[in-house]
Amino acid sequence: MDSLAHAKKAARATATTLRLLAHAAARDDAPGKLASYDFPLSAKVGASVVSGFFPYQSEIDTRPLLGRLAGEGWTTALPIVVKLGHPLEFRRWYPGEATVPGKWDIPRPPDTSPLVEPDVLLVPLLAFDRTGFRLGYGGGFYDRTLELLRSKKPVTAIGIGYAAQEVDRVPHDAHDQKLDYVMTEKELIRCG
Repeated sequence: MDSLAHAKKAARATATTLRLLAHAAARDDAPGKLASYDFPLSAKVGASVVSGFFPYQSEIDTRPLLGRLAGEGWTTALPIVVKLGHPLEFRRWYPGEATVPGKWDIPRPPDTSPLVEPDVLLVPLLAFDRTGFRLGYGGGFYDRTLELLRSKKPVTAIGIGYAAQEVDRVPHDAHDQKLDYVMTEKELIRCG
C-alpha cells in the first residue's frame, strides 16, 4: 500500500467515527436545515436536474432537500451503481416515488424510471476540506462520475455532511474531483 492509500485508509477510520458521533447529535435536525438553505446561485444557472442520495449508514438524509427542489421545478434523481469501477448512472426519482433495493441495499429508482444526466450532484462524504476535496468510501464512484460529466458540460458538486466532518486537509491525488460547495447542518461553504 502506497503512502497516499495508507493516509486515506487512516483518515477514513477517523472520519467514520466522527460522522457517527455527529449523526447521533444532529440527525433529527440536519435534513431540515439543509432543506432550508438557498441553493447556490451558480448551481441554478441553466441547471434543471439535481441528483441526491438515500442516506447510507450515518449520512445526512437529502430527501427533504430533494423534495423542496422538486417543488421548485427541478427534476430530481438518484444514483445507481451499475458496476464496480464504473461511473454512476442516474434515474429520475421524485420524493415519495417507489424504489427498489440497489447495491448494498441502498434504495434506487426502478429500471422503468428514465435515465437522466444531472447538472448538480449532492455528494456524500466521510470528510471534507474547504478547498473542495472530499474523502469518500474509496470506491471512486463520484470521482469517476464527476470526471465523466464534467468532460461534457459544467456540473456543480455539492458535498453533504456534518460540520464535524471538516478536516484541515483531505489526502488527495490527481484523479480526485473537487467539490464546489459543502452543505452542513451549520453552514453552506463555497469551496476554493
